[in-house]
Amino acid sequence: MSEESTTPGPVELTRSVYAHLNSRDLDAIVGMMGPASVWDGSQWDLGIHTGPHAIRRFFESWFGGLAEYGVRVREMQDLGNGVVFVVHVAHRAATDGGYLELEAAPVYQWVEGTLARMTLYSGNDEGRAAAEQLARLTPSGTEARRPRP
Repeated sequence: MSEESTTPGPVELTRSVYAHLNSRDLDAIVGMMGPASVWDGSQWDLGIHTGPHAIRRFFESWFGGLAEYGVRVREMQDLGNGVVFVVHVAHRAATDGGYLELEAAPVYQWVEGTLARMTLYSGNDEGRAAAEQLARLTPSGTEARRPRP
């Protein structure tokens, strides 16, 4: 009898991040992170935030003045070794009536079922190249696995 893993893989975990973002479920998002997780939005002048508490504070500030926020995934690709490349379009509507829609290319890195790092690239080609390089350089076997109790 073969054992099939019921543990979500990197793509399923990344899809969960987007579902939680779209519902603004910050508890669920930070629950997927470890103590040293990094959210890097520096290419968008959004800073680099390390650890679930700092990342949560960033998201609380980001969502704070918004009447509406949503992310639509255009492409999601598992590049192996826990690395997922995404192209998404985010829209935000402020309570003052301003509206903004932007395309971005985040790279997610999952280690043993934990979101270790998310880097938000402004260019799709740059994001894809960074994701491919990260997947090549990441030691094999570090892809998402069920965390040990």
